[in-house]
Amino acid sequence: MRIAKWWRSPPTTKKPVIAVCAVRTGCGKSQTTRFIASMLKGMGKKVVAIRHPMPYGDLVAQTWQRFATLEDLKKHKCTIEEMEEYEPHIAAGHIVYSGVDYGKILEQAEKEADVIMWDGGNNDLSFYKPDLHIVVTDPLRAGNEATYHPGAINLRMADVVVINKVDTATPDSVEAVKANIKKMNPKAVIIEAESPVTIDGSVKGKKVLVVEDGPTLTHGEMHFGAGHVAAKKYKAAKIVDPRPYAIGTIKKVYENFSQITDILPAMGYGDAQMAELKKTINAIPADVVIVGTPIDLAKHLNFNKPSVRVTYTLKERKPALKAIVQGLLRK
Repeated sequence: MRIAKWWRSPPTTKKPVIAVCAVRTGCGKSQTTRFIASMLKGMGKKVVAIRHPMPYGDLVAQTWQRFATLEDLKKHKCTIEEMEEYEPHIAAGHIVYSGVDYGKILEQAEKEADVIMWDGGNNDLSFYKPDLHIVVTDPLRAGNEATYHPGAINLRMADVVVINKVDTATPDSVEAVKANIKKMNPKAVIIEAESPVTIDGSVKGKKVLVVEDGPTLTHGEMHFGAGHVAAKKYKAAKIVDPRPYAIGTIKKVYENFSQITDILPAMGYGDAQMAELKKTINAIPADVVIVGTPIDLAKHLNFNKPSVRVTYTLKERKPALKAIVQGLLRK
């Protein structure tokens, strides 16, 4: 079988490349990318984020795609899974490129970028050789950084390793991750970071439905996400179990991933599944929907009940990323 030339020799660029990868999906890689992109923007740099492939439609039409406005999401007929990755970048004023031909994508991106950021999905490897390689770990799944491929490879190649969610993980779990990092990649700089959550309304004393990022719960094997943390933090009276109301493929998700219990995974791989998700949400007897996904699902699915949106950011315990990025740019 003939292998495309750029797979044998990855595309190169003279622009600085910062790759943000992870050891598992749902570690907080995208919020880390946005944090660094905003930092670079504050330095007067024009940043382009390049996402890993999410080819759910016409692959020829998706050779390369540029997203600068929310209208571009409609133009390219994005699924919920794609919108969850692209929309937060767009809202922050960042340009996003994606598609299936990463040689052509790079050619287009470097025309307008001062700095290129690889925003790697799941726990994928970077498609471009980075000048700075940042890898995010998750102490809520301590040990996974050493046992999942290719996440463990990312960890071994990293210049900087971020231990995220230290505000919700136990100290023992944080130390376990730290020990694995030191064992697998002793030269890496380790940065501890929190993932503080906020909501744009009140849920105190109310029955809530928590909707979380789908992939984080399914193949990411998480038991909960930011929405669940917010429900506890802001003192919801009860989290309603969505499982009795799930239909179609949403019901199948619960059958296939038994660790998911009192939260609803936002599955949106195509129009049919989005319709099933909407029907499931609207059938659940809750006072408020807590939307813990990276996009505001209420705007896309038209809930029949009020909703509040959860946002989460990266907060370094001891700021270090800015100095590291500035050091790269000086080179």
